[in-house]
Amino acid sequence: MDEYQIVELVKDRYRTGSIEAYHNFLLNDKTIISDESYEHSYQHNPSISKQVIGYVFKNSTNVVSELKFPMLKWEFILDAYLYKKGYVITDYGPFSPAPLPNLKYIIYSIMSYTQHEFQNRLVIELVDVDVVADNINLSNIVWSVLGDKLLRKNKIIKYAELNDIKYRLYREKLFAGHSWGIAELIVHRYFDENKRKLSKEVFKISAAYQQVFRPYRVVYDIKTWKPVLM
Repeated sequence: MDEYQIVELVKDRYRTGSIEAYHNFLLNDKTIISDESYEHSYQHNPSISKQVIGYVFKNSTNVVSELKFPMLKWEFILDAYLYKKGYVITDYGPFSPAPLPNLKYIIYSIMSYTQHEFQNRLVIELVDVDVVADNINLSNIVWSVLGDKLLRKNKIIKYAELNDIKYRLYREKLFAGHSWGIAELIVHRYFDENKRKLSKEVFKISAAYQQVFRPYRVVYDIKTWKPVLM
């Protein structure tokens, strides 16, 4: 499947109401299943972990900045990268219970439910896990925390180690000199609090966002299910 086919597949699941809230997995047979279904299937067929090619997050929002910059919700990128590289995080998150060696994509889908100019919109952004990891220096950050643990088999990451990696990643100033949290705050103030004096910073953050994530992005009008500009 190419990027267009994947995004259309996710959109069709919305249109038919057959996608679960929050955490889902895209399999190489074009099936999208919830994390609960995945874990249940794994108990009977562990090889299903090798069929996962994408993580699909389903969300909704009344915040315009989240529609514009969904990938600033950065935790999923770290989790996806770690599981692709062969790690399992103890007692944590939707990606368990096993590594996902063929995971390639993160697909963030978010629907607007509020009464503003962007109501009735479904935004889907797809990114390549390896491309993003390279652009955010993730391998070096992980190495700085785990050291030679990278070379071991059956790699288990403890919650404290995960938090250390998150802290270091969160401080990276990837968005026109701003860290993740500051960039998210700036775009929120601009789009949702009407702080128009921040327009130059938002423009620079937007350019950096495109460079870091290289997203494949489509916006749909959920009344017609046709692509629109925004």
